Amino acid sequence: MKVLGVEVGNDRRKPGRHGELRQLLDRNAALRHVFADSPQSRARLADLQQWQSQRLLRSHADLRANPRYRAAVEFFFNELYSGGDPHARDRDLQRVQHAMEKLLPREALRALMLAIELEIISQELDADVVRGLPAGPITVASYAEGYRRAGRRPDRERQIELLGLIGGYLDHVVRKPIIRALVRLARGPAHAAGFGTLQEFLERGLDAFEAMHGAGEFLSTIRDREVRAMERVFAGTPDPFEFDARPRTANGKK
Repeated sequence: MKVLGVEVGNDRRKPGRHGELRQLLDRNAALRHVFADSPQSRARLADLQQWQSQRLLRSHADLRANPRYRAAVEFFFNELYSGGDPHARDRDLQRVQHAMEKLLPREALRALMLAIELEIISQELDADVVRGLPAGPITVASYAEGYRRAGRRPDRERQIELLGLIGGYLDHVVRKPIIRALVRLARGPAHAAGFGTLQEFLERGLDAFEAMHGAGEFLSTIRDREVRAMERVFAGTPDPFEFDARPRTANGKK
């Protein structure tokens, strides 16, 4: 369906696309209970996710310090990865997924689905790292050991790829004023339909990318750094995140 010449909702003509959002939401919600029978593992998972969030912010501290990129870094690593109440968000998403499939511009909906896929992969990988973590406090060395024990390199590569794809969709949307306007116009109906929190989340992401006036350098810098970190972890390289190296400059270079 088109609104003001812009496709909205899922593309039901594509095989397997109908019901895809529901499947992603159900899988994501189920993974919240992966350690339901182990309070110790649940606590360990929370510690791991907090450690990883701080690691990401530290790895990209120069981008965060740059006014052009600050909002995008906060969105990627605070909101997209670990922000908010995930259980409440899952319930809201499952409750209103039919409305979202009808109201959201198609590109915005695709960005949302990629974000949910990213969360699914991240949850699966985090659980596997928890299972492989050595006892004791989480350090760079113990994290790297748990990471290598978990393996799943193709999923690690997909995780990094998804960050770029999500960013690419958001950057594409902000370059199309009519789609950006439709997202804003959806604010009232979104709140009325029960997914105002999700609408605000999407708008914050679009605002962050709009402020950059082009996300290419930002996205390629994150991709290159995360690929390098992944390769160094799998290779058993000391200081895989290069925390002991001299600080990067604000343009992403050492």
